[in-house]
Amino acid sequence: MRAGKSSIAVLILLFATMAVCEAQWVAVARAVSGRIQQMQQTNSSGTGGYDVGVVVIEAPAQKVYETAVQRLQTHANQVKVLKENASKRTVAFTNGTLTASLQANPLGDKLTQLVVASTLDPTQPSATSLVIKSIEQVCAELRVECTLENQ
Repeated sequence: MRAGKSSIAVLILLFATMAVCEAQWVAVARAVSGRIQQMQQTNSSGTGGYDVGVVVIEAPAQKVYETAVQRLQTHANQVKVLKENASKRTVAFTNGTLTASLQANPLGDKLTQLVVASTLDPTQPSATSLVIKSIEQVCAELRVECTLENQ
């Protein structure tokens, strides 16, 4: 009987510790909410690379994803959806010259990491503007203030 009580006490302590850690992590994520961070890398050979934009948004992941897809559909004359996976909350799109993909990753019930990425092609203009513009449009539609951090 005594071992059972100590096991229950250990489980309660474990769950309490997990809840505190999750709360701290969510607090940190909220502190950076709305800051668009962008990273670009080219290969040393100059044959390609990547361009990535990331922002944490205070909204459920499904809503962020649906908003992004809706924005792409609204601008179908400028941007074409190439591939969509609703269960993974991913969508690939192009403006005819540049191609990018986005993914809405849940960080909590009402906290989402939105990632937009594209490959770099040295024969094409940089996709940075497409990546950042996509993030800014989703933020605007969700009425969340997002700003590009200085590089």
